[in-house]
Amino acid sequence: MQLRTNNDFAKRIFDILKKEYPKVKPALVYSNPFELLISTILSAQCTDERVNIVTKELFKKYKEPQDFIELSQEQLEKEIFSTGFYKQKAKNIKFCCKELIKNHKGKVPRDFDDLVRLSGVGRKTASVIAGNAFGIPAIAVDTHVKRLSNLLGFIDSQNPDKIEIRLKELLPESYWIKSSHWLATHGRKICIANRPKCNECVIGDLCPSFTSSPNKKKK
Repeated sequence: MQLRTNNDFAKRIFDILKKEYPKVKPALVYSNPFELLISTILSAQCTDERVNIVTKELFKKYKEPQDFIELSQEQLEKEIFSTGFYKQKAKNIKFCCKELIKNHKGKVPRDFDDLVRLSGVGRKTASVIAGNAFGIPAIAVDTHVKRLSNLLGFIDSQNPDKIEIRLKELLPESYWIKSSHWLATHGRKICIANRPKCNECVIGDLCPSFTSSPNKKKK
């Protein structure tokens, strides 16, 4: 597939998605940066829907880093068991909370490099927090963003860091935060893995991966 490296083409795609999904927001439910941090750590290899179910009760009981530090490893594992990989996630959460108290006075840092240094936090998690909690331009590359970026011909790579860099090259900074939400929303609703609804796709005319169903007429 020929790559689409033109900035105007990329912006045209995202302008259509912007119009189609004007009220996009993070799928994770949170009320402050700390809750978003914990939720994003839990979301690794887990659906946002499941995380929201777990954190609805979790955040009623534990509201600050100190609350999680005082929890035993075993109790925290029980609380987050259904999100999968619960042993490692519990360790990361407890280490992360200790680091917040030790190095950041118990607050989630705004600085991107400080975020990445926290236990259980990679570039994706740091980008989610920077963009959605603090409004700092960032692009979080999740499975939907990775898949659609390749399908749309923006890049030919499965490397999240390379995809992040490429999207930042293609898009105006003002689009960065919501670009992840537009692609993720489109990925969940229309461009579903292994069963895309190409005939219902608003960017089908522009997509190099468009496949017409023999039983439906393209809109």
